[in-house]
Amino acid sequence: MADTHTTLISDDRPAATARPGPLGRLARVAFRRRGRVVVAWILALGIALGLSAAFAGDFAADYSAPGSDSKQAQDLLSERFPAQSGDTVDVVVQADGPVTDPAVRSDVSTLLEELSGLPQVAAVEAPYAVPGSISQDGQTLVSRINLDVTNPDDMPIGDTEELLAAADAADRPGLDIALGGQTIQLAEEGEVGSEGIALIAAALILLVTFGSVVAAGLPIGVAVSGLAVSATLTGLIAAVTDVPDWATALATMMGIALGIDYVLLMVTRFREWRAAGLDLEASTVATLDTAGRAVMVAGSTVVVSMLGLFAMGLSFMRGAAVVTIVAVLVVMAAAITLFPAFLGYFGRWVDRLRLPLGRRRPVQLAAGGHVVPARAWQRWGSLIDRHSVIASLAGVAVLLVLAAPFLGVRYGFPDAGNNTEDKSTRQAYDMLAESFGAGTNGPLLLAADLGSGGGAAVQPVADEVSGTPGVAAVLPPQVNGAGDTALITVIPTTGPQADATEDLVHNLRDDVLPAATDGTGVEAHVGGVTATAIDSNANVANRLPLLIGGVIGLSMLLLFVSFRSIVIPFTAAVMNLLSVAAAYGLMALVLEGGWAGQLLGIDTETPMPAFIPVIVFAVLFGLSMDYEVFLLSRMRESWLRTGSNSRAIVDGLAGTGRVITAAAAIMVAVFAAFIPSPEVFLKVIGVGMAAAILIDATVVRMLLVPAVMHLLGRSNWWLPRWLDDRVPQLHVEGRPEVFLPGGREGLAGSDEDERDKVPAPA
Repeated sequence: MADTHTTLISDDRPAATARPGPLGRLARVAFRRRGRVVVAWILALGIALGLSAAFAGDFAADYSAPGSDSKQAQDLLSERFPAQSGDTVDVVVQADGPVTDPAVRSDVSTLLEELSGLPQVAAVEAPYAVPGSISQDGQTLVSRINLDVTNPDDMPIGDTEELLAAADAADRPGLDIALGGQTIQLAEEGEVGSEGIALIAAALILLVTFGSVVAAGLPIGVAVSGLAVSATLTGLIAAVTDVPDWATALATMMGIALGIDYVLLMVTRFREWRAAGLDLEASTVATLDTAGRAVMVAGSTVVVSMLGLFAMGLSFMRGAAVVTIVAVLVVMAAAITLFPAFLGYFGRWVDRLRLPLGRRRPVQLAAGGHVVPARAWQRWGSLIDRHSVIASLAGVAVLLVLAAPFLGVRYGFPDAGNNTEDKSTRQAYDMLAESFGAGTNGPLLLAADLGSGGGAAVQPVADEVSGTPGVAAVLPPQVNGAGDTALITVIPTTGPQADATEDLVHNLRDDVLPAATDGTGVEAHVGGVTATAIDSNANVANRLPLLIGGVIGLSMLLLFVSFRSIVIPFTAAVMNLLSVAAAYGLMALVLEGGWAGQLLGIDTETPMPAFIPVIVFAVLFGLSMDYEVFLLSRMRESWLRTGSNSRAIVDGLAGTGRVITAAAAIMVAVFAAFIPSPEVFLKVIGVGMAAAILIDATVVRMLLVPAVMHLLGRSNWWLPRWLDDRVPQLHVEGRPEVFLPGGREGLAGSDEDERDKVPAPA
């Protein structure tokens, strides 16, 4: 990633005049009216801040599967049994002696009375009056607090911290008190300044890459400016659709990574144009008309990938997708407007404030503005050309080995049992499992619509459920005031992540409840956190093929139009799928809780939420296409100029190798900043995306892509003439020769169809 000086191999022919494309013309306007552009962005930020302050909504996420049995149970309880539909907090008390001891009983009563008066607390269960609330050994009891919020995300963190503070104050020698539940877990997770870590790492990599403070500062400045606007818009998006709280972290990381990567590509191209002898404005126009085209296509592939999340039919995924898409679009807008304006101010000093990072190897430009491949790239290209079969097989083998652990992946939602031992939720989980059985941590909530049968109709149902294999206990049914709805709490014999618990849920729904309610007019649904997780995972798994098929199809269509090739979209899709599979394998390896997981703070075997592969696929497929577009755009430039497939591959590697390496290093650093997060799924997403980008930029782009393209030869660029006449010319690769002295004979300043300039592939 060392910086390079750039020299030009050229004659003294007069400069050719050329009419730039739309991006070039926009760059010229932004360059000349740079003051207005900067003011416009400042005004946009001010307007976004004002609108957000007035209309911003709160984060919310419904992880239930639409139309599922657990969703029907949740809706029924919310409508008719509001006191039981809210989220719950478990208060677990463990004493050295019997919890019925008067001193212990007094302490517990005082604590529960204090908790009942705290904000958001709707009701507190009296453990000494509820059967099953005291363990068989008499040393542990549990009381459940019903909150007035249905979704844990709706509970203010400050109110949850008051609950924790009250429990800590009541703790004394001989009496251990812990609180459990999703609300408590959210409060204990805390926050990690991932954005700051990512920006610092990116700044260091850019300094090493460019060796100049000014050149390194331009990508950071554009990315932060775009991020400031897009982050402010998140509240407005939350006002119209459900947005999970973790979506902001994902959108922020995407905005930082893409903003820096896109401007990194354009700064590199700008420096080449300056070294080629163009003045400041002409270099800016030429940069946007060449590298800017690749940036637009790359950003579009990311948007297409994120749009695939809409196919999942889940509100929280739609919210996460919208927030991320807005971040990407704002960054793209900043890249094509704010960046040219910044060049107007700082472009002439792009190589100033250089750092003493050692000797710089010069890069030579040919008269057409194309990078003359260094000897190292020529040797690498020739080596892959000679051993393309071995290189292809080796690349595929490495990716398949990395993907292998995913074959044993276990889907589910991590629970408090996967938390670290210092957390209150983990302590409560362990005390409940030890004293009451593993199933106590994942009770099933049966919501029964009693119809005209009244309260008497629910007891036979409870009796039938209690005799079902896998059921440890059934608590006495609770009937609402209207007498038309009942709640039956079922304690499984196994924990919430166990396969046997999932089997019990299906058995209750498919066999036990239909038989128990037949002819009674009662309609029962199995709900609760455990059942909701089971339904959500199944729903996501069923819809995953829609996401994969839709994203791949749209991305291939975009690449087909951009590069005017039948073969390239197919090979790109296959290689990107291999990269994603490798990422899945590494995520599964970390979740096994072995040596790899322990390095990252995952010390127990942890299931993978089904939505993680969905999110990772959408993000990684888009980012992988970014690198594909950067590489192929340079290859196509060379192909159109020389008609040589081998030369195009070497030129493409030479022109983008350093940029892709630096961009990948920044992406890896940005997403690795997720790893310190206390949330397990953010850790896993960070591991998967950081590792996949590293693999994609090395094994795939530097080895597998050139090897396969050497094997396919000129057929890489094949397009039937009847299609060639109908596919629009996007010129994604740019036409650098039209901006330089002389250019390519007959092409400079001309829009003549390029297919007549290059021999048709066999």
